[in-house]
Amino acid sequence: MAEKIISPGVFSKEIDASFLPAVIGNIGAVVVGPTVKGPALVPTVINSYAEYQAKFGDVFKSGSNYYQYLTSMTAKNYLKHSGKMTVVRIMGAGYSHASATISSSIDPAIVGGGIVHTGSITLVGGHLSSGSKPNLSASFTPYGGSKVDFIFTGSLSGTTDSATQIYVLSGSSLAGSAAALRNAINISSSLHNLPISASLYGTKVGISASIAGAFGVIGGSSITTNTPTTIYGGSGINNYVNLTGSAWPKSGSIHTENLTGGTDFNSNAFKIPFKLHTLADGDILNNSASIGTNSILTDGSQNNIRWEIGSLNKNKGTFSLLIRRGDDTIKRKQIMETWNNMSLDPNQSNYIAKMIGDQDIAIGGTADDPYLTYTGDWPNKSKYVRVEVLDNTFDYLNENGNIRVNAASASLPTFYSGSNSGSGGGAFSGGSDGTISHPILFNENIVSTNTQGFNLNTTAVKEQYTKALNLLSNDDEYDFNLLLLPGIIRNLSDHTSVITKAIDVCEARGDAFVIVDSVDYSVTNLGTVTDQAKVMDSNYAATYWPWVQVSDQQIGTNVWVPPSVVMSGIYAFNDKVAAPWFAPAGLNRGSLDTVVQAARKLTHANRDTLYDSNVNPIATFPGQGVVVWGQKTLQKKSSALDRVNVRRLMIKVKKFIAASSRFLVFEQNNATTRNRFLNIANPYLEQVQAQSGLNAFKVVMDDTNNTPDIVDRNILYGQIFLQPTKTAEFIVLDFTIQPTGATFPE
Repeated sequence: MAEKIISPGVFSKEIDASFLPAVIGNIGAVVVGPTVKGPALVPTVINSYAEYQAKFGDVFKSGSNYYQYLTSMTAKNYLKHSGKMTVVRIMGAGYSHASATISSSIDPAIVGGGIVHTGSITLVGGHLSSGSKPNLSASFTPYGGSKVDFIFTGSLSGTTDSATQIYVLSGSSLAGSAAALRNAINISSSLHNLPISASLYGTKVGISASIAGAFGVIGGSSITTNTPTTIYGGSGINNYVNLTGSAWPKSGSIHTENLTGGTDFNSNAFKIPFKLHTLADGDILNNSASIGTNSILTDGSQNNIRWEIGSLNKNKGTFSLLIRRGDDTIKRKQIMETWNNMSLDPNQSNYIAKMIGDQDIAIGGTADDPYLTYTGDWPNKSKYVRVEVLDNTFDYLNENGNIRVNAASASLPTFYSGSNSGSGGGAFSGGSDGTISHPILFNENIVSTNTQGFNLNTTAVKEQYTKALNLLSNDDEYDFNLLLLPGIIRNLSDHTSVITKAIDVCEARGDAFVIVDSVDYSVTNLGTVTDQAKVMDSNYAATYWPWVQVSDQQIGTNVWVPPSVVMSGIYAFNDKVAAPWFAPAGLNRGSLDTVVQAARKLTHANRDTLYDSNVNPIATFPGQGVVVWGQKTLQKKSSALDRVNVRRLMIKVKKFIAASSRFLVFEQNNATTRNRFLNIANPYLEQVQAQSGLNAFKVVMDDTNNTPDIVDRNILYGQIFLQPTKTAEFIVLDFTIQPTGATFPE
């Protein structure tokens, strides 16, 4: 009872007195390492490999070749035999997710509640030298898809004047600037401050960057067509369009338009109702390079996504959003999610943030004391994105079902023809992998400073593993019994501290076991292998050797992998067909059927050398293939806990009884509560005994160990005595040859 007890809870400890002079389901494993995509440093529970592929990906291209991270291969082996696994993705320092900005519409048929603005303006023109000002008529045409046109016709066509002034008036007043003209034409305030451009003969002409007056630059650079055009802004009589050339054009146009990209983009010209942010992180999510035939994204892939506004109802203020696969086309859409009838009105049940979710989950704190932070009000229901609403439309409809404020519809997302996913084709950008070493080294090429792209010699990169392991040390939050770190190799100098940290986490939790890869592929000397094992001393860890070659059917080749990659499948298979207290080894439960060959075929003497130093051999037997041929932990001192099956038995038993006992915390400390505990522990241990996990057991929780002084300290004390079943690792057979007529012993 010397442990520190401050806050309420269930505290369990072990007393190893074994030194020599129902299968209740699977708790699950956790794998920590790099993946193709997925959220960084957020422990995520996966229930199948198909779900793993959807959230974290598997095959990806690096350079001209395709690869899989060891994390993916480890997960696949484990999930082949188990229904649950936790994945923690490691990324380089400075990683980020990708985002997409959804713009509002400037269609006058949408903005302002569907009012189509009509009317006319008067243009007065004349020759500079003569001062004559014959009238020109102008018609104001409604929005036609991409612009609002003002068509000019007049009697001055055919003249050869070198310069002509056109005085621009709005009604009976002279417009003080081109901007004033635009705002006078757009009678809805929601249409004000839109960018301006000029057109001649239906061809867009840029606006001069050098303009008179104090109104600043209106657009991009001047473009010469049949007749060069410059629009000036100033004050009073100096507002004019100066047309130079051989002839006054018969017709032309000035229009306003909102371009969501390019050099003439004006961020003040429209609203941004919301943004989409990928739940996953990384560079692979970016697909904004260019748009090809059939609206294909040149950087689109099966590992990223694109968005589309599927429909828009301006009268109800609703719209739909599609999440599509990044490599689809407009003719062959691969829709991954559909969100219908969404609104920007937070007072409605179909509010976009409620439907999709707006929660940003990130890791906070320091490397030594990390924790997850949750920003946002609504849990994420989408598997791919969260939404950030920037422009709400509160109470969009009144009690009569009509638009309450016409200008509110300016916040609705733009509905484009064609792809309906903006000028960027629904692309995402801004994702980053952080600090990654290129070219990425995989499998047998892993070295200390480059393990699948990670240089653990860099503190900021190593801290990603430190954060993940410290986060997983919280046994109240994260439930697992097996820890896997594929790609972290103990003999590589920059990896050693990560392995040490992993063992410390498992020992501190007391309910998890770590498989350690002790040496890299290049090591062939048994002495180096055993030396690595000798410096570790823990019954919460085990190591195996040598490396093995597996067939990677995903990329169509054979690759070398460290033992932990395939041992994950052995542990899961062992628990499926037997129980954690059975040895994950031997021909019945330790056959590595996915292995092509081991890096070294071990002799019996080799196996003796390895096993004597607590290294579990991976043996090769003719006709029987590659088999796990050992089940020692890394504990140096001989006891029952120097075997994997006993340690995992204790993990299983402690986990179940401690979790069940949590319901007794804050209950009355009396005989009734003690009996409740006994009614939990005894039947469970009987089941373990019936399934060959225990030879015998005894549970004591009564007045003998719950004395008055213990009760007065608010402690409910129990003692559980276990005799684990040992495995038959050494079968000794005496064959005695007797003479003819001898009697066999009874």
